[in-house]
Amino acid sequence: MDIYLLNIVCIVLLILGIIGTVLPVLPGLVLSIAGVLIYKFGTDADLSMVYIYIFALLTIASVVLNYTIPAKTTKKYGGTTWGSIGSVIGTIVGFFIPIPLGFLIGMFAGVLVGELLHDRNDMKKAINSTKGALIGFIYGTGFSIMVGIAMLTVVVLNMMNII
Repeated sequence: MDIYLLNIVCIVLLILGIIGTVLPVLPGLVLSIAGVLIYKFGTDADLSMVYIYIFALLTIASVVLNYTIPAKTTKKYGGTTWGSIGSVIGTIVGFFIPIPLGFLIGMFAGVLVGELLHDRNDMKKAINSTKGALIGFIYGTGFSIMVGIAMLTVVVLNMMNII
């Protein structure tokens, strides 16, 4: 396969991976690490294996953090299992609602509804739990975006023979 075409495929995968850190329909950093691996082994680039190991570890860390951070922050802000279940259901339902960022709105609505089903008299607790879910989403997504941008930057700099 033409080396220029492989480079384009790598860049496209890296960009889709960054987009996928926000959109749940794409596998996020898995696409990015695939782009890095194709670049390293498909184009026979002189990219150091240290980058591969670091990015693989950061991808694994990101997957773990994307599940644990929102749960921890929701719990920290008073959330219950009901809110967590509502979050999952809301995300799935929101994904199919044809509005921009429906999955995100669905997640927050799910936390709120789940907490209100648990205790309908405590609106303040339900809102705090939703705030915790938002903070957790921002932390987890922010970390993933930074890792994806780092992968893209390293590959582009290596393509330009800067590193």
